[in-house]
Amino acid sequence: MLLTIDIGNTTIFIGMYKGANLAANFSLNTARKTEDEYGIEILELIKYVNIDLEITGCIISCVVPTLTPIFKKLVEKYFKISPVFVDPLKVSMPIRCSNPKEIGQDRIVNAIAAYKIYGGPNIVIDFGTATTFDVVSKEGEYLGGAIAPGIGISIEALSRHTARLPKVELVKPGSIIGKNTVEALQVGIYYGFVGQVDEIVRRIKEEFTEEVKVIATGGLAEFISDGSKYIEIVNSVLILEGLRIIYEDLKGGG
Repeated sequence: MLLTIDIGNTTIFIGMYKGANLAANFSLNTARKTEDEYGIEILELIKYVNIDLEITGCIISCVVPTLTPIFKKLVEKYFKISPVFVDPLKVSMPIRCSNPKEIGQDRIVNAIAAYKIYGGPNIVIDFGTATTFDVVSKEGEYLGGAIAPGIGISIEALSRHTARLPKVELVKPGSIIGKNTVEALQVGIYYGFVGQVDEIVRRIKEEFTEEVKVIATGGLAEFISDGSKYIEIVNSVLILEGLRIIYEDLKGGG
């Protein structure tokens, strides 16, 4: 059984693979915890999903440097194996950027998964703490992309810095004209982010002569994709698939 772990700024996403099949997946909040606290929590979740097969491999992508040594110790202590950490400079996908070291591991993992599963050229939109746009060429090269503030942190910032605007539930508005403050906020949030996504995608597409696939992932992918003109595919476990693919490439010497 392969354990795949993506450590993000807000969420830790975990998947368990039996061969190429995702047997279970779950998520944790990213927080300041010890390897024992995280280890016990993960073991309890594995027990809950009734997976009792031995963990024989582990691969981790991490954008929170302080958690890298914690998860290394966790995997070694609780699963008795050494985890593989994603290194953007050692993956099979060529990175055509001025400083590849700056690219988040999660972005590279998503790009590799999207190309392997859907081909290229493509655009991967990840709705996480930030909203990221990653572009892959027809030949399977990572070309770069864009980063925008995420939906969640944008809503929190708006609420924190305005005295009379409340936090609101994320729902698709029934009308473009809000009849009260809550509805007006929901309209602005939903169509503001849909518009942002579609405009960035439209401009990226103009850089290509061939058709470009658009894939969305992350917690709010379904929410935004409903209103987008360009998002064609939603894959909520794209990053886990990418981790599995990278691990298999490394294991096979590719």
